[in-house]
Amino acid sequence: MPDAHDPTETVVPAPVLAAVPDELTELARSTAAEARAFLDVVTEVATGRMDETALSVLLLAISQTLLTGARLGAVADVVPSRRFEPDAGPDPDVDPVRAGLANVMEGLDDYADVVDPLTNAELVRGALSDDLASVAADLVHGLRHFERGDTTEALWWWQFSYLSSWGLRATAALRVVQSLLGHLRLDVDAETVADAEFDALNTP
Repeated sequence: MPDAHDPTETVVPAPVLAAVPDELTELARSTAAEARAFLDVVTEVATGRMDETALSVLLLAISQTLLTGARLGAVADVVPSRRFEPDAGPDPDVDPVRAGLANVMEGLDDYADVVDPLTNAELVRGALSDDLASVAADLVHGLRHFERGDTTEALWWWQFSYLSSWGLRATAALRVVQSLLGHLRLDVDAETVADAEFDALNTP
């Protein structure tokens, strides 16, 4: 990937944007749509209105977002035409979403994480709410460029941040959500399972 842009460079408020190949334009459009869908889901879950469906909805949303990220990671590096990152305006504050998710996930939010499975196996504290808010912040930053009409810059940011940050956080979040669902559905006593099987077999 190219190095991050130099923030000291002069920002051009209304740049002349270069033409973007059709395949990259379509990738940007689909990524923007998936980013908006993910943001809608985590914002709704953070309200606390989804109750027992929250984990299942998050499982689908995170998985779909990671599929989008995999497409970004699989294509050749997107190289912007400018050496600096243009200002696309302020990003929305994701801290209220983070706080809402932490409240919804109270008692389930924290987990044990590994710094890097290849270079540093040290265990550290992770938090599902932090992961989801971090992914949301990276996605919405790219959306700001896309909505400004700067397709290449949006793709560069989404691709760079997928490889450096939000892909890792989304992967960690997916594993935690899958583990939570597994425990909730499988960690039941034998008598409860037997009663459920009996009811299923004897229901007309």
